[in-house]
Amino acid sequence: MSEKMAVTAAAAGTFTMGGDLTVNRLGYGAMRITGPGIWGPPKDKAACLATMRRAVELGVNLIDTADSYGPNVSEELIAEALHPYPAGLVIATKGGWERVGPGQWIHNAGPKHLAEAVEGSLKRLRLDRIDVYQLHVPDPATAYEASVEALAKLKEEGKIRHVALSNVTREHIERARRMVPIVAVQNRYSFVDRESDFIVDYCERNGIGFMPWAPMGQGTKAHEAIEKAAAELKITPLQAALAWLLKRSKVILPIPGTSSPVHVEQNIAAAGIELPQAIYEQLSAVSHSPMSLRELR
Repeated sequence: MSEKMAVTAAAAGTFTMGGDLTVNRLGYGAMRITGPGIWGPPKDKAACLATMRRAVELGVNLIDTADSYGPNVSEELIAEALHPYPAGLVIATKGGWERVGPGQWIHNAGPKHLAEAVEGSLKRLRLDRIDVYQLHVPDPATAYEASVEALAKLKEEGKIRHVALSNVTREHIERARRMVPIVAVQNRYSFVDRESDFIVDYCERNGIGFMPWAPMGQGTKAHEAIEKAAAELKITPLQAALAWLLKRSKVILPIPGTSSPVHVEQNIAAAGIELPQAIYEQLSAVSHSPMSLRELR
């Protein structure tokens, strides 16, 4: 696409998190700007930096990352590409995993680790306060309330502006909300993976943002359905999947990731696609494809 590309992330409309953070609904996920296995530096650092800069040029003002992506690499590259940050840019990061190698993830959402993780993210992102900080995943070895309480304390200390959750059930959300306001939830969700349908509805009723990951789902049936829809509309399969998410609910904030400037332009163009109702319903009818806990990111 050219520099004259008309469609920007603003075409998807806006959503306000926590009453004071208004973002364009199509964001950018920064997990893929690392090496294989979400480990180490990317093969093409220059392309990754150019991708993030292009995303911001095209109206993306919500970037999602985590300290475990690399680890640390994603946050460091975001700062290198975009700092000093433009006004209104919201960076949402996460803590709750430790990394020991490519594709290896170890739970750690203990209060001490989360406090250290926030300090590390502040330093790498070159921020005085993190706008949105997410508990990456509940830790089976740590009391859930202890993890949430740690983030609530960090919010009180001014190191976090808003608390959010990732990879959670409705029960997790409700328990957390008794302790601290929750502005966003990030779960696996797509046209084919509807396990979090009722959580999307819950978020919509309560004014909570919902950031879906894995927007293409899994499985042959899913790919056949989305490829058929994309061919009919003369768009890419990922654009069709993103358009489905944007139509599903006004609280949904898709965060597709890529390390390619060309692909990020294609993804952002989905902000201007209005999915016909018939195709929306066809995609909604595709059966669920489950994923295991080991695939949570």
